[in-house]
Amino acid sequence: MEFETRAIHAGQDPDPATGAVNVPIYATSTFAQDGVGQDRGWDYGRSGNPTRDALQTALASLEGSDDAVAFASGLAAEDAIFRTLSPGDHVIIADDVYGGTWRQLDKVHVPAGLLEVTAVDLTDLDAVRAAVRPRTRLLWVETPSNPLLKIIDIAAMATIAHEAGARLVVDNTFATPYLTQPLALGADIVVHSTTKYLGGHSDVVGGAVCADAATGEQLRFLQNSVGAVGSPFDNFLTLRGIKTLGVRMRAHCDNARAVATMLTEHPAVSQVHWPGLASHRNHDVAARQMADFGGMVSFQLAGGRPAADKVAIGTHLFFLAESLGGVESLIEHPGAMTHASVAGTQLEVPDDLLRLSVGIEHVDDLVDDLAAALDTVA
Repeated sequence: MEFETRAIHAGQDPDPATGAVNVPIYATSTFAQDGVGQDRGWDYGRSGNPTRDALQTALASLEGSDDAVAFASGLAAEDAIFRTLSPGDHVIIADDVYGGTWRQLDKVHVPAGLLEVTAVDLTDLDAVRAAVRPRTRLLWVETPSNPLLKIIDIAAMATIAHEAGARLVVDNTFATPYLTQPLALGADIVVHSTTKYLGGHSDVVGGAVCADAATGEQLRFLQNSVGAVGSPFDNFLTLRGIKTLGVRMRAHCDNARAVATMLTEHPAVSQVHWPGLASHRNHDVAARQMADFGGMVSFQLAGGRPAADKVAIGTHLFFLAESLGGVESLIEHPGAMTHASVAGTQLEVPDDLLRLSVGIEHVDDLVDDLAAALDTVA
């Protein structure tokens, strides 16, 4: 079956008891058993839930993985992956990784003596090879990266990881499985903040990991033991969002293309970061491994931080807010908002940078809204 069909049907057969075409919200904390130790597949809500199972089946189908494990947030999903490592293991990450990922590593896992971390420019394959150590166990990739939208060569990174005896983790939140299939390119694990494009409506928080069966078993143990699971309603909302992922991503990409083109032509803008532009330094890699170029656009202002601040509060359709991937358009200042935790480190982002999550409103309205805000600082 094709992607759009699996998004609607994988794990989502009509309910056998009622014929409901949507997976029911199984709002229960416990399940009656037929005998001592004889459950019907579920015993306690933290350990498992039919609504969550349906979501996990759908996610595995879309990413082409043996298994998928859903969590209460993207960072809970990331934490579970890091917990599969041993004290002293080494992780290589991007030098512009999401601020929440860096905060978790730098403030939680590293101080506890659990992990060692090196940040490098993952577009520089020689730098990645040089960063590998005997105890390197994970190479952690975001592509497109957050917030500079670098595109990382997944196949090349997989080769480096596997030659070092490490595994490649790809955060596929920005691209989604509709645009990029990391496992088919050699990745071992895919992680998502399902809060974003998979949910797609800014009304649910969640995360997921897609991987092979053995890794899935490890993660399910952690899912149950640590307990960072979303509610049945959260799982239901994410399933609801997944059904329209294909059509939404096409609209996000088309709108982002028009917005990025306008930005390249506006005198107030000094640089545009969108992998669909031929001027993007990783455009060739993006064209090779992505079906389209995504709905995220970042740009820098010729007028520096003052201009960035003014534009950020000058739009009307682009709401000033954190997060991304919803049907509505958002604008934010990464340095002061989503990436404030990396201030003063080698991961600090430019203070003249704004990040857009381009929604699915009418493209003319979005272009006009953003252009009007830019005109005030031109």
